Amino acid sequence: MRKLLDRILSDDPLIRAMSYQSVLSAFGEGAFLTGSAVFFTQIVGLSASQVGLGLTIAGVATFLLAVPLGKLADTVGTRRTWILGALAQALLFGAWLLIGNFAGYVAVTIGLELAQAWMRAGRNAYRFDVFPREARVRSLAYMRASRNVGYTLGALASGLALAADNDTLVRVVPLLTAAVLLINTVLVTRLPHVAPAARGATEPAIQHVGKGPHRRSALRNRGFLLASVFDGVLGTHGVLLNTVIPLWLVERTDAPRVLLAWLFGTNTLMAVFLQVSAARGVADTTSSLRAERRGAACFVLSCVVVAVTHDTVGWLTIALVWLGHVTVTGTELFQSAGEWGLQAELSDPARRGEYQGVAQLGFTLGTVWAPAAYTFWAMNWGPLGWLVIAVIVVIAAVAIHPAARSAERYLTEHADGAEPVRA
Repeated sequence: MRKLLDRILSDDPLIRAMSYQSVLSAFGEGAFLTGSAVFFTQIVGLSASQVGLGLTIAGVATFLLAVPLGKLADTVGTRRTWILGALAQALLFGAWLLIGNFAGYVAVTIGLELAQAWMRAGRNAYRFDVFPREARVRSLAYMRASRNVGYTLGALASGLALAADNDTLVRVVPLLTAAVLLINTVLVTRLPHVAPAARGATEPAIQHVGKGPHRRSALRNRGFLLASVFDGVLGTHGVLLNTVIPLWLVERTDAPRVLLAWLFGTNTLMAVFLQVSAARGVADTTSSLRAERRGAACFVLSCVVVAVTHDTVGWLTIALVWLGHVTVTGTELFQSAGEWGLQAELSDPARRGEYQGVAQLGFTLGTVWAPAAYTFWAMNWGPLGWLVIAVIVVIAAVAIHPAARSAERYLTEHADGAEPVRA
């Protein structure tokens, strides 16, 4: 694993340290997620519908509390929030062994989702704070590539436990996850502090003309909220990747089902080895929007390519479905880079946690409808459904530009705060 990471990690010591931390946390999460269905149904004794209902309830709670949790991260401090959230996450994963009914499952699920949402607000804001402007997106690309490595290794470890068909080993997985995440918490405590300092010359100027906290509230930055919604629409590539294309392959093409394994393998390799390249040059609003356009172009191309496989046969179908999966992975790489750049550039440095909460709120609004809608359109309308999906993506790609510029204008007129630097 060390040799693999050396090929995808930066020479910057802080980026390397945070990338190793990303591998560790993703390993723990990936190990549990892979075996979670078996754990909840076979060990806890829940039905599949109960598992889904609990996740929905937790999702609603997280949606409603996203902005307050972001504000809390600013109050507590982004680094401290990351540490406390990571600790709570580890303890709650260990708590899975204590539940024995649906009520307990819902309680832990809500607690875990809220802890993770709070942790992400602090973690993401900290990452924007600790790196200079020109290195932010690049550093996040390294960490995302590292997380993909961690998820893959975690899934393999959990797969070995499942393959043994032993309930005792399945029960060990939550404990393994909790232990790994506790170690992850220790690593986070070793990351440097950030302290407020004067904004550097490379940062966009923000005038101190707003008066009163209400004028600076992240929710009042309507451009930022709209940009987050449109970014969520562009981020629905995950629905195509994980749901619609696999269903289309199985039910609407003659491609063999084993192709699914190759598709997801290709996606993982591209995410690990090409994410940094896709993020190269993304540092300000203009370059972030350019990355969003590239992602949208890949999204539309994927829709067009996959749509025609309804009428193809044999190796041509296999090749086209694979190409469709490759292009939608391109969307994932470019859109992620654009999303990081926009969130970093369009957030008030004094309220980055709160802005992360608003970003989560907007992103959820942009994505929550997509699984049902995309699946219905593609599976029932065929090529016309794919065209509808492509048109929606194009609209979002166009609309995100004025929304982002509006957010910039809001910061110029209302936001204040000093740019934190590494301490």
